[in-house]
Amino acid sequence: MKRVFKGSNVIQPVLIIAILFFTVFQSKGQQLKPAASGYAPVNGIKVYYEVYGEGKPIVLLHGAFYTIELNWAQLIPELSKTRKVIALEMQGHGHTPYSDRKLDIATLASDVEGVMNYLKIDSADVAGYSMGGSIAYQLAVKSPKRVRKLVIISSTYKTNGWLPVVNGGFKGFKPEFFDNTPLKTAYDAVAPDKTKWRKFVEQMIVFAGVPFDVGDANIAKIASPVLLISGDNDGLDKVELAKTYQLLGGGVAADLAPMPKSHLAIVPAQSHVGLMQQTKTILDLLNGFLQ
Repeated sequence: MKRVFKGSNVIQPVLIIAILFFTVFQSKGQQLKPAASGYAPVNGIKVYYEVYGEGKPIVLLHGAFYTIELNWAQLIPELSKTRKVIALEMQGHGHTPYSDRKLDIATLASDVEGVMNYLKIDSADVAGYSMGGSIAYQLAVKSPKRVRKLVIISSTYKTNGWLPVVNGGFKGFKPEFFDNTPLKTAYDAVAPDKTKWRKFVEQMIVFAGVPFDVGDANIAKIASPVLLISGDNDGLDKVELAKTYQLLGGGVAADLAPMPKSHLAIVPAQSHVGLMQQTKTILDLLNGFLQ
C-alpha cells in the first residue's frame, strides 16, 4: 500500500477506500450480460446505461470512481431475476465519456432523470451507494414522483453527514497520486477516451471538495419510503444518520405508535467498502423492503 502512495506524506482515507474497493472487486466480474445497453443523450452529455431482467424497475447508482460492474456485479444477477434493473454510469465514469461540464449533485440527479425519460421509465425504485446515494436523495427531493422507494447505502445528503476524517480525505491530493493504481487500470479497461484520465481525476477532486447539502427540510418532505443501510464503521456520522432517520419519520417507540414506513439497518463490523461485499445481507434487506 505504501508503494502506491509514494510521494505522498499521508495515506488518505478516501483513496484507501477506493483502492481497496477496486482490489477486492476487480476479480469478481459480472457474468450476466445486459439485455440492452447504450447511451442516453441528457443535459449535453451521453450517459451509459445497462438494462437487465423484467418486472418492476429499479435504478442503481454507483459510488465515486466506480462502474456498474465494480459496484453492482454481485447484486444485478439476483435482482434481475424478478426486477427490471437499470444501471448507469455517471459523467466521466466507466463507459460514460469525460465532459468538462461542472460536476454537482443536482446535475447528476438531473442526468438520472434524463436516462429514465429516455428509457420511458415513469417511476422506479432507486438504490444508490456512497456518491450514488447522495444523488438519489437529490432525485427524490427534486422529482418525487419518479421515485417509488429509495434505498440509501452508506451515504448521506450533506457533507456533514460524514465523519471529519472522511471529509478531509482529498485535501492535498494531486491527480498523479492516482496513477499506477487499480483505479487507473479499471478506468483504462472501459473508458472511451483513456487520455482524459488526469482531467477526470482533477474534476473528481474538485467535486469532492465542494460542500453540499440537500437540506433537512427537503429530506423531511420525502414521501417515498426510504431504507437506510449503513455499516457500523463506514465513515458516516451515526449521530447525523439517526437525525436523518428521524426526519424520515423513524426513531419512534413502535409499540406505542405505528411502525414507520422508512427503515434503518446498521450492519455490524462493516466499513464503507466492506458493506458492499455483504451481498446476501444487502439483498435480503432489499427484498424485504422493495415489496
